[in-house]
Amino acid sequence: MTNKAVKKGIMVCGHGSRDKDAEMEFSLVAEGLKKRFPDLPVEYGFLEYSAPNIHMGLNNLIDQGVEHIYAVPGMLFAATHAKNDIPSVLTTFEEKNEGLQVSYGKELGLQEPMINAFQARIYESLGLDANNPPAELYDTMLVVVGRGTSDTQANAEAAKLTRIVSENMGFGWADTVYSGVTYPSVGVGLEKLVKLDYKRIVVAPYFLFTGRLIKRISGYVDKVAKENPGIEFINTPYLRDHEKVIDAFEVRVRDIMDNTQSSEEDLMAIFKRRLAAGEIDVHHHHAEYQDPEAHSHDHSDSKEHSHDHAHDHSHSHGDSHKHDGHSHSHDDSHKHDGHSHSHEHSHSHSEPEPHSHGVYKHIAHPLGPRTMIGEGICCCFMSQFPQELLDEEMERINNGVQGEALAHRK
Repeated sequence: MTNKAVKKGIMVCGHGSRDKDAEMEFSLVAEGLKKRFPDLPVEYGFLEYSAPNIHMGLNNLIDQGVEHIYAVPGMLFAATHAKNDIPSVLTTFEEKNEGLQVSYGKELGLQEPMINAFQARIYESLGLDANNPPAELYDTMLVVVGRGTSDTQANAEAAKLTRIVSENMGFGWADTVYSGVTYPSVGVGLEKLVKLDYKRIVVAPYFLFTGRLIKRISGYVDKVAKENPGIEFINTPYLRDHEKVIDAFEVRVRDIMDNTQSSEEDLMAIFKRRLAAGEIDVHHHHAEYQDPEAHSHDHSDSKEHSHDHAHDHSHSHGDSHKHDGHSHSHDDSHKHDGHSHSHEHSHSHSEPEPHSHGVYKHIAHPLGPRTMIGEGICCCFMSQFPQELLDEEMERINNGVQGEALAHRK
């Protein structure tokens, strides 16, 4: 008597974006993996903002008879979403589906295919052949734009990438700026780097897909270029579905298949250990499985649905403020887009989906996220700013203070 073969499938887990182009581009990863694994079902889904969410993608695999899911995070580095949020969704879903096994892979990281893809995009922007590159680019500065998170190690990986690429390609100088929750921010970083007097500067965003941040980065570059007409600024395209990016995803899937993930503990094991120890505050996303006995959902062809749920995490805020068109009142509940949440603070705003950012201890750094106030940055992130800092920055913006960071100038 032979045992029935367990049917396997692949799930690619993304963050999600308000930008529909980003959704489309992420789907190309799944298409690329289907070509690499023609015998396995491949689905994808997002934590927030976008459809399908991860839960929907997992259900699609179950509907195809899959009993063992290889889930890979569509994340460049292992920050909060890859370490906490996606494992939370997968763990909850696995628990609710008896007999299902979910194996979770690693973030893309600084694999050789990812580095080669990034370098190929840079050569492309310079009009050079990546297969026959020049020996050096000493007359050119490279500025890598990282995502920027509250996770120090993820930020350090972006800086490490900058050093690797700079030495591989022979740039005259290289530095890293960030578009998110750390410093230096893109605008103020570029303002300082132009003082090094390089006449050609390549700005290369290390991003998989387009979105609001990519467009904001381009806006900063355009502003700095206009103010410095003697410098040639070159915008490098983001990674998208470069063939070597698909190579990197394939490596991560095969790592799970072959049980050859490099660390002694994979991301899922680390998540479960830290969760059991009470070290993790998990934010509940639309991708999180909801018990139908406790919650009412209508998933028919639409990602729009409503639910009420309690969150196990809390935030300490002692202020109320209004900025960028969002009002925040820190009481015991918040409601948005039909969702009622139990929190220690409340936000009323027009964000289409709930989301979270880890608390960042350098939120007030003079070259960091505060330089982006007034640029429409995420209001849940904005809630970390002390009221005094918000008042100070808004006064600078309103008064058109000269000599400040780019975002402070009218």
